[in-house]
Amino acid sequence: MNEFVDSIIERDREKLIASLQESIRIPSTEAAAEPGAPFGRNVSEALHHALATAADLGLKTTDMEGYVGCVELGEGEEMLGVICHLDVVPEGTGWKHPPYGAVIEDGVMYGRGVLDDKGPAFAAIYALAAIKEAGVPLKRRIRIILGTNEETGWGCMAYYKEHGEAPTLAFTPDGEYPVVNSEKGILHTTFEKHFPSRLRIKAGTRPNVVPGRTEIFVPVAADKVRGAAESAGLDDFTFEIEEKDGGSSVTVIGLDAHASMPEAGKNSLQAAFVLLDRLGLDGEDGAVIARMHDALGMGLHGESMGLDVTDASGRLTLNPGVIDWDENGISDFKIDVRHPISLSADDVKAAEEKALGMEVKHVHQQDGLYVPPTSELVSKLLDVYAARSGKRLAPLAIGGGTYARAFKNAVAFGCEIPGHPSPVHMPNEMISIDDLMFDAHMIADAMLALAE
Repeated sequence: MNEFVDSIIERDREKLIASLQESIRIPSTEAAAEPGAPFGRNVSEALHHALATAADLGLKTTDMEGYVGCVELGEGEEMLGVICHLDVVPEGTGWKHPPYGAVIEDGVMYGRGVLDDKGPAFAAIYALAAIKEAGVPLKRRIRIILGTNEETGWGCMAYYKEHGEAPTLAFTPDGEYPVVNSEKGILHTTFEKHFPSRLRIKAGTRPNVVPGRTEIFVPVAADKVRGAAESAGLDDFTFEIEEKDGGSSVTVIGLDAHASMPEAGKNSLQAAFVLLDRLGLDGEDGAVIARMHDALGMGLHGESMGLDVTDASGRLTLNPGVIDWDENGISDFKIDVRHPISLSADDVKAAEEKALGMEVKHVHQQDGLYVPPTSELVSKLLDVYAARSGKRLAPLAIGGGTYARAFKNAVAFGCEIPGHPSPVHMPNEMISIDDLMFDAHMIADAMLALAE
């Protein structure tokens, strides 16, 4: 800890809050590419805003063709990377405040991205600016790397790794305190199955989000659908059922959550499969629904596929996150799996294919990571957290996938605080102003511990 740095961060409290609010008001979800904006206009605007903020604070900035922004301080051959992202998942439903309003109520800011990951990104920018103003000598350069495609494909990191300099060591404030030194592997599998269908199902926005809403058309009378819903044992879900076009329009309402923590949500798509299976549909519609229901049930860990494996990196989670089913069958069915390091992505994919009986359309995977607790990176960050919080805790293993796995010798450090609300990818995403300031101080401490 450095008292001068701390005092500058506190002095700039209102500026940090205002900068974060400005960023939250930019709905930086991925969209169609435009010149200079590879992930869409809004994502580009969020990047330009962050770099302008850093430049106004006297920091050196670089825009890498709209893929990545860099904010840097110091000289020397070695570099500490602090890796954040400015893109967000879609807002979803169920908000009590506008998702891009950055409303502050009772000392808490609400908005998509306040915790994942714009809040930590701006905390890092203001922490680095305070270190610069304090004139702290550095043995390593510090570079904040601002990604723009973390939620949907990591194209930003692929670009940076091809055109930028790899850090000597790095942390990303996009996980949990005290330190995440182990992350499960991630597998996103997209399936398709084409056949003439009378069903229509639409659910989800991203495979890494538990779908809180599923829209269905089923060629069954509404009274029969209501009866099936009442007897399905799905009391945690709401069913809105209306007569439509000789059948029924059904909306299944659950709760969005991050796919790495499916127990925090209520998967409306799985509930929809339960309901549809009870209706005993004819033909291939019925056969496909029965198979999907058998494969998935209401489980969270791939139990019916034989994938419920646990090791030191954690327990496997499986989230059916997106489906697009129309008159031609299933064009997209996307599953997110966070698998323990001891289980390969190929084994997971093979089990999915066997259980579902569908064609694989696309696969995206990320290997897990493990950095020993005795390493300089992990041990110093554990010391930093203990000194600032007064709590000596062990490093963590998580199912979330952070930018740490993009580089060697990288971990996640914050910014979710043990025991504090962390509704990432959920409605009413929030961060208290006190926690935002805590993060700014903690990130500054980490920068100093690893680069001073």
